[in-house]
Amino acid sequence: GINLSSPPAYVNYSLNDFIMKIKALLPLLVLSILVIFAPSCRAPKDLEYHSFMNLQVDRVGFSATYLKLDLVCYNPNNFGLQLKSTDLEIWINNNYLGHTAQEYQVNIPKRGEFILPLQIEVDMKNMLKNAISSLANKEVLIKATGNVKVGKANVFKNFVVNYESLQKITLFQ
Repeated sequence: GINLSSPPAYVNYSLNDFIMKIKALLPLLVLSILVIFAPSCRAPKDLEYHSFMNLQVDRVGFSATYLKLDLVCYNPNNFGLQLKSTDLEIWINNNYLGHTAQEYQVNIPKRGEFILPLQIEVDMKNMLKNAISSLANKEVLIKATGNVKVGKANVFKNFVVNYESLQKITLFQ
């Protein structure tokens, strides 16, 4: 018969030997995991604004008017991202234009351009001042401040936005 009280002859090490071998291999295992996953855990580079297009008036009201526009942006990262939400204040020539806060899922390709659709609630109190100063200049200073929520694999993080750029405008082409 079979003797179950003692281990088979080919099992010639103890539990302590097994633990010692695992401990010896553990640093190599951790290093391997870090080498594989570390590049994807890097903090993403800032997304770059390129231009805007499709500016249109969506709704007109006495207290607020809504503009729609598409921002063309570029992702300089070697990995794709997901944009989950925006919460931004928009300024033109240091005059408050309005606010945009949206929840949506925009897939951002790696090292590529993408379109970010925005709807801006325009503050009508400052609208006339903005329009007059914009008509007088060929360039306007556009500033956006606030937060965006960006992530990867459904893990998201809030990033502060403090963007400023001179934008050429042409009313009559």
